Amino acid sequence: MSAGELHNVAEAVRQVQIERAIASGDHDAFIARAFEIGFGRDGLGVLPWIEGDVVVCPGAIVTKSRTNHRCRFVSVDDVWVWESGLLLREDKRSSPGVDEGFRAVALLPLVDGTQIDVVSGRARSGGHSVEHVVSFEVRAGELVEVSQRDVAGRNMR
Repeated sequence: MSAGELHNVAEAVRQVQIERAIASGDHDAFIARAFEIGFGRDGLGVLPWIEGDVVVCPGAIVTKSRTNHRCRFVSVDDVWVWESGLLLREDKRSSPGVDEGFRAVALLPLVDGTQIDVVSGRARSGGHSVEHVVSFEVRAGELVEVSQRDVAGRNMR
């Protein structure tokens, strides 16, 4: 096959994977379950997981004051999940308890080759920094961890 033909085949596979994710399962149930189990004791989202043909991505911000918060959100192929063209749906809810902030659950189609970064950060005195990143890639319908790295001291983008 030529390079163009291979590209067309890959794009056709990608489109079928997206269509299956849209049609698969009960997205309302996936989101409801994620709001029950997708957040740790610290209030931040846990690592993403697969439900049917969908990747479930919890995220949150826990605000202690106007200049101090902790957060954990997902980046998909180098853009924030809420800006991703792959985003199927995202629901947000206020965080329970005394801290300000919110929790969100995003659903993505299970598309081979998708790169997902779980970015944990912190803001103090107006400065925001990334502390830790866990990277995954969708391979053969599985969510495979490819790296973990601490990046404290760098500015979050």
